[in-house]
Amino acid sequence: MAAQSGRDEKPFHIVSPVLESLPLSQAAGTKVYMKLENVQPTGSFKIRGIGHLCQEAAKKGCRRFVCSSGGNAGLAAAYAAKKLGLPVTVVVPSTTGPATVRKLEELGAEVEVSGQVWDEANRRALELAQTEGWVSIHPFDHPLVWQGHASLVWELKDVLETKPDAILLAVGGGGLLAGVVAGLRQVGWQDVSIIAAETRGAHSFHAALAAGQLVSLPDITSVAKCLGAKMVAARALECAQECQVISQVVDDTEALRAVEQFLDDERMLVQPACGAALALLYTGRLQRLQREGWLQTALASVVVVVCGGSSIQVAQLRALKSQLGLE
Repeated sequence: MAAQSGRDEKPFHIVSPVLESLPLSQAAGTKVYMKLENVQPTGSFKIRGIGHLCQEAAKKGCRRFVCSSGGNAGLAAAYAAKKLGLPVTVVVPSTTGPATVRKLEELGAEVEVSGQVWDEANRRALELAQTEGWVSIHPFDHPLVWQGHASLVWELKDVLETKPDAILLAVGGGGLLAGVVAGLRQVGWQDVSIIAAETRGAHSFHAALAAGQLVSLPDITSVAKCLGAKMVAARALECAQECQVISQVVDDTEALRAVEQFLDDERMLVQPACGAALALLYTGRLQRLQREGWLQTALASVVVVVCGGSSIQVAQLRALKSQLGLE
């Protein structure tokens, strides 16, 4: 199938469901389809690209993977390593929760804590990757990762009768964005708008677009730690020049309220990073973009990528609400 990007072997991800959401459609004033990446084997879209990169590295004789991740990418790397029968070291920042560390260890990963933010953990991972036979599995900045993520768009094309007017997604380092742009080009949908959501305090893509060049945030202050790359991949900025990418920044409180509303509406608990994309629908941002001329007035349908929920539990949701004064 074209969605597998020409792979010889079976990918590690599943073809995820595409479902129409009545509550989201009512909130947005247009038909909304959910691409449910939260039901992937490791709980997020990351297994698409990370799995593909790991498979390709294994073919070339890799003896050990090393991945820097605050959660989802590390889980995907650990899952892929287990499937391939190879060892993996996952370097995580100190902000990573104990539940995520436990999940990584249960998948057989060796976990090392280094630094307070992802960028610092990544520096340590790159040092380890100098060891002969070890291969660095970057969480978002690699062409094979983008190629793997592009499969998501092929699946949309297989399922939807007509192309959507826009795809809503969250941006952390820019890997999902790069993959979706690649997929849109491959299927001939490059005129589909992309609305890229970030939380304030993790808005490195928005800052780069405003500056016209890559910029590094002084710190990650958002609770959406999975969006916490101080600087996006250079490819993310290029994507904004190739397709219509509309950058939107939401507050942590909006993202968290969206997570809670989505749990009520669709009975699925997702992490705040995913809440950033959902908040665009719940807060009326979509309609505002229509009024301001960024999107056409009459939209037939949009797709929201429900990117993941592996790094969230009810207790953590309560703690985050309390931290933000939402209790």
